[in-house]
Order: sequence, then structure tokens, then C-alpha cells
Amino acid sequence: MEKMTSNLEETMQYLSEHMHVEESFDLVYRVIHVGGRKACYYFIDGFCKDEMMQKMLQYFLDLKAEEMPENIHEMAKGFVPTVEMDLSDDWEQISYNILSGVLALFIDGYEKCILIDSRTYPSRSVSEPEKDKALRGSKDGFVETIVFNTALIRRRIRSEDLRMEMLRAGKSSKTDIVLCYMDSRVNQSFLAEIRDRISEIQVDALTMNQESLAECLYRKKWYNPFPKFKFTERPDTAAAQVLEGNIIILVDNSPSAMITPTSIFDVIEEADDYYFPPITGTYLRMSRFLISLLTFFLTPTFLLLIHNPQWIPESFSFILLKEPPNIPVVWQFLLIELALDGLRLAAVNTPNMLNTPLSVMAALVLGEFSVKSGWFSSEVMLYMAFVAIANTTQANYELGYALKFMRMLTLLLTQFFNVWGYLAGVLILIGTIVSNRTVSGESYIYPLIPFEWKKLCRRLFRLRLPDAVPSKEHPAKQKGNGRM
Repeated sequence: MEKMTSNLEETMQYLSEHMHVEESFDLVYRVIHVGGRKACYYFIDGFCKDEMMQKMLQYFLDLKAEEMPENIHEMAKGFVPTVEMDLSDDWEQISYNILSGVLALFIDGYEKCILIDSRTYPSRSVSEPEKDKALRGSKDGFVETIVFNTALIRRRIRSEDLRMEMLRAGKSSKTDIVLCYMDSRVNQSFLAEIRDRISEIQVDALTMNQESLAECLYRKKWYNPFPKFKFTERPDTAAAQVLEGNIIILVDNSPSAMITPTSIFDVIEEADDYYFPPITGTYLRMSRFLISLLTFFLTPTFLLLIHNPQWIPESFSFILLKEPPNIPVVWQFLLIELALDGLRLAAVNTPNMLNTPLSVMAALVLGEFSVKSGWFSSEVMLYMAFVAIANTTQANYELGYALKFMRMLTLLLTQFFNVWGYLAGVLILIGTIVSNRTVSGESYIYPLIPFEWKKLCRRLFRLRLPDAVPSKEHPAKQKGNGRM
């Protein structure tokens, strides 16, 4: 039974058998009379606005038999007092709408269902995201309700060229996915490719929201740890990316936007680069870039110098270990790397009232006591403290862990193969970045490869905002200073 009939008894029997109405307490139905005809409406308890439903039902109950039209389309046009309404006789669409929170009204003698959108989803207030904070700029952030997120972008881009395309994925979850883009600026072939990939997803549910979608969209080179997507919880960042010709993917129940295509330069950029004057923004960007490099090079370079003390000038001899280590330096570094991840996980799972005691215990036990007990050298603790702090200078967790994996690999190679292992680790890092590709298949380090000096300057330095509207070209080549 793919199409509904005008017989209300058959309709109610079908819904009872296929949606198991009697077994789900939150799936509510009620039989009423509308204009002398028997009718029944279905909705999900908790998704509908009570006041709006009461007013509409009162209006329907007051209709008289002589006022009822014979055609469902006339009924919808003249006798349904709501803004958002649709008609359908397809059971799959009707079931999806009911489970999404739409009120479905069936009237005996009408061959279509009246779908009335009176939804109100449980949601938190729009506030500044904890992860993507900025010293200046707006303080609003995405929430878990997809309609609110699209409205936050619409508020910033008041253009008829802006498109919000709705798709669905997941056999059981039927998760709503929105593609947000500027129709005249986006690469149409890449857009069609993304649309086809989403439509071809064969999964039961997007259980991890955007991460599940990302793994479905990009299946190649999964072993490369560097991020293929950039995620942001800031509407201003998402709007800037849309204006540059990129595609923003919003997933229902996720408070962040997925930006594609994404290069290594996109990952390093942050909103504060553009909320400050060009000189200050350039300094912030270059500082973040250099600190990210230091998080990779610092500890392997120190280990290399420990193995080759003759390379150290006499004026820098103070960097050597003051006392012979009880545990090899490489294992000290690896143990502290593991301990730092343990502290990070503990901080996530610790109630706010216990954060201060946890910080004190971590400082005493992993700091002073671990050095005095002989487990770790004070120099090793100092360099790892810098690495731990430096990892928080950029908000992208994927990039931080990618550098962490490369750093640990380089430490092991340096320990076993000395200078050749160190060089091999650096080459592996460079090869991993260069061989990576964006979702669109373009170079991950464009405009460095292929080289374009003017565009590279705009990626490295915070220059004045461009005056002209970006031209219609490939999004991988539209790298101006409108992004954040």
C-alpha cells in the first residue's frame, strides 16, 4: 500500500500496523469530526506547539458540514489556518513527516493527507561556542537544530543567490542534511559530485552526525591523519566560506558546519585573523603557523641533539640533561604524550566543580613529584609542557593529533636510526601533507603546489579585504581574505 485512499478506516488500520501506534506512547492520535466528517490526526508528543495545535483544532471543530468543500485542494487553500502546510498521498513521505514532528490530519473522503508543520524542537539557546571562541566579533554559535543554523547564515547573507538544499541520508535515521552555497560562485561539477555522494550513502544511520557523513564522503586515504574537512561552530565563519564559493554542509543534531573543500591553509586560519587589523591578523596567523611547526620539531630535535651532543655549540650546552636519565629520553617523551591525552580525557569527563582539584593533582603529581622521583627529567617536562600548551593555539583537534602522530613516529625513528631516522620522519611529514587531497581532488597545499604567488601571499598574510566580488571559478582557487 504505497498510496493512501479516501477511506479513513483503511488509513488508520495501515498506520496502526506499520507505525505501531499502540506500542509507542509518544506517537499520539485522536479521532475528531471536521465539518461533519470523521477525521483523525497523528503527531509526536514533544515536537508540536500546544497553543498552535489547540487553535487549529478549535477552528476545524467549528467547521460546519455545508462549509466543507469536496476537493482536498480547495480545503487546503481556504480552510487550513496555518502558514506551513503540504498535501501528500505517499505513505513514505507521510510517515517521514509524522516521525519528524509534523502533524498529519486525515479526513474521511479525502484522498490526501494534510501535513501541518507546527514543530518546535527541544533546543538550547544560541550562544558563543566553547571551542571556536574569538576575542572580537559575534558571539552567536550553531545549535543542534538545523533550521536555526540555516537562519543564522541567512541573517548574514541576504542574497537571492544563496541556496539551502535539503537532502537525507540513513535508512533508519533519515537524517536531514543541508548543502549551503552561492549558486553563481560554487563549482557546479563539485556540487553535483557532493550531491551524488550523499544520495548514494548506504548506511543505517549517521550515528556520529558529521563524522559519519565525512567518512562516507571521503573514503580514500583514510590512513592520512591530516584533516580533509574543516568544522566550525561559528555562523560568521560559515557565511564567509559560502561567499568564497565553498560548500557548507549542515547536519541535523550537530552544532557545527562542515566546510569543503578544505586545504591545510584553511585549517590553520581562524576568525581572529580577520577581526583585527591586517598587521595584527598577520602576526596571529604566522605565530599560529610557526608554533604548529614547533610542536612537531621541538622534541625530536632535542632527542637528536641528546644523541649527538658534539653538534651543540658551547654557548647552548645548557640544553643538555643535567643528570643522567633513569629512563631513556624517548620513552619519557612517549609516556608524557600518553599522560597528556589521559589528562585531556579526564578533563572532559570531570565535573566543573572538580576541575580545580584535578588541575592541582596533575601539576603536583606529573610535574614536581615525577621529576623528584626520577621518572622524568626536568628538561623533558619543560619541552613537553610547551608542546601541550602549543597544541591549544589552534582550534582544530584533527590537525593537532595529526602532528602528534607524526611527532611520535619521528621520535621512534630518531631513537633507532639517529639523524637518518630524524630526516626520514621529516620527509614522511612532508610526503603525508603533499600527497593528501581535498574532497574535490585538488592539491591539499594549494596555492603552494601548484604555485601561485599572489594567492599564496593572501593565505600567509592578512591583507586588506578585496574590493571585488569573487569571480566564478573553482572553489579551490578562490582563496581571498573573506574567509574566517
